[in-house]
Amino acid sequence: MKIAVVGTGYVGLVTGTCFAETGNTVTCIDIDENKVNKLSAGEITIYEPGLEKIFLRNLKEERLFFTTDLAKGVENAKVIFLALPTPPGEDGSADLKYVLGVAAELGRIIQPGQYKVIVDKSTVPVGTGERVEAAIIESSKAALGNGQDLKTLGAFDVVSNPEFLREGVAVDDFMKPDRVVIGAGSDKARKLMSDLYAPFVRQGNPVIFMDLRSAELTKYAANSFLATKISFMNEIAQLCERLGADVDMVRRGIGSDERIGKRFLFPGIGYGGSCFPKDVQALVKSSGEVDYDFKILNAVMDVNEKQKLHLFHRIRNYYGDDLSGKQFALWGLAFKPNTDDIREAPALYIIDALINAGATVTAYDPEAMSNVKRLIGDKISYAENQYDCLNNADALIIATEWNEFRTPDFLKIVRNLKKKVIFDGRNLFDVVAIQELGFYYESIGRPTLTAK
Repeated sequence: MKIAVVGTGYVGLVTGTCFAETGNTVTCIDIDENKVNKLSAGEITIYEPGLEKIFLRNLKEERLFFTTDLAKGVENAKVIFLALPTPPGEDGSADLKYVLGVAAELGRIIQPGQYKVIVDKSTVPVGTGERVEAAIIESSKAALGNGQDLKTLGAFDVVSNPEFLREGVAVDDFMKPDRVVIGAGSDKARKLMSDLYAPFVRQGNPVIFMDLRSAELTKYAANSFLATKISFMNEIAQLCERLGADVDMVRRGIGSDERIGKRFLFPGIGYGGSCFPKDVQALVKSSGEVDYDFKILNAVMDVNEKQKLHLFHRIRNYYGDDLSGKQFALWGLAFKPNTDDIREAPALYIIDALINAGATVTAYDPEAMSNVKRLIGDKISYAENQYDCLNNADALIIATEWNEFRTPDFLKIVRNLKKKVIFDGRNLFDVVAIQELGFYYESIGRPTLTAK
């Protein structure tokens, strides 16, 4: 099948590449000429494990193409995916100018007699599908004249097909989805989407068809529920610290209940990234627009904002309010492991607080340092590896749970740090082992270990 993907950001590039991997011919369209030239030359523009290999394979086998020309890119496509940014406004609402702008262009481009399915792949508020349809209809009326429009002529349908990709495992998530959610109002669109996804659900995972509005809400509901689990466990961790309980034990105790499950129960320094913060905020804003006060999600956001600085407050309690002259080693900058994404990363909040308190910071991250350099420049120093990061530091702070941080050489840590002090925002280390090594060790929701 011939497919077009408008937008070559994270979702667009993964979507286009994975559809090409199952034999489809995919053209990805982007207004950024420099990015299109890089991608066409085989230079991948995002970091995602496993993506580059299949990207290069499909580029070589001429199933994956890139262009800045929207009309050319969608000309022969049966399905057009809109994978465009929907940045949050100051009030938390999703900005749809890119989505609706492309929709209006499609109304002028699509020809009668060339049936196409327009798919919202971006995370968009409930009702966006209807607005996309209206934008296409309106612009097509002007293009066709005589009072005709593409919808009346049966030239297109709008579908919602939200993505559920996790950064770091996005290729596996796309190729072997837990479920595929499709909001469609016509049998013709449902059949086309069912055929397109058939290779991905051969193991029996469901394709769930529903109406447009329900599909749009499903994405927001899923991410908001997961964010709620994270904030709930961070609240339990706070309680553990005050009651002398161990959050790891509590987590295991409740996670063994199949009604609750084990995932998203790890406490830490808050969630970040491009999805959870934006989607929770957007759902709260959408709720307000229909006069509903989503109290739980307001609390989820409040807890998360406070949790981002919880470790900083612990550091200040240890050293005092004035951190002038203190140097900290920071392991991890990305909002989670296996990605270079630093959007809303808790590490950035910690860095800002430390600098404002007079401290200096040297950081190391396997993938995200170049992105942080572009954002904050020389406000901090950057190390070549995790151990050089420790040189002359008063303490180590752990902000991202990269695998290479889980079982470090503790002798090197002892040798390079000024003192054996660790503030662990991801609970990476076993408290018994750390205690035997004589560290002062603070983590989240677990007993503080004092140095020997």
